[in-house]
Amino acid sequence: MKRLGFKIEPQTDSVKNITVVPDEKKITATADPVVKGQALIAASDCLTCHKLDKKLIGPAYKDVAKKYTDADVAKLAEKVISGGAGNWGATPMIPHTDLSKNDATAMVKYILSLK
Repeated sequence: MKRLGFKIEPQTDSVKNITVVPDEKKITATADPVVKGQALIAASDCLTCHKLDKKLIGPAYKDVAKKYTDADVAKLAEKVISGGAGNWGATPMIPHTDLSKNDATAMVKYILSLK
């Protein structure tokens, strides 16, 4: 799988941590929605609740990939944007209303590629 470039920007706090920030131009320019989705997830808050292969607050991405097919992409993209609960237990997924439908779709396509 292709990897996108990242730029490193130092934080301004006294601890002097560094943060890896996806290069937004490269995220939008990529033609491959799976690669774009992977980069968008890395740059978002998704990994606070989800991990690749183990349940955290939400299901593991690999478990989501096993449960759904490409026919579910539009429905899942809408779920990422609007949030909700019930498919994986009572804990709700927060809405991500700042995401475009195209970005949410790319993120879902990346997750479903993990089968």
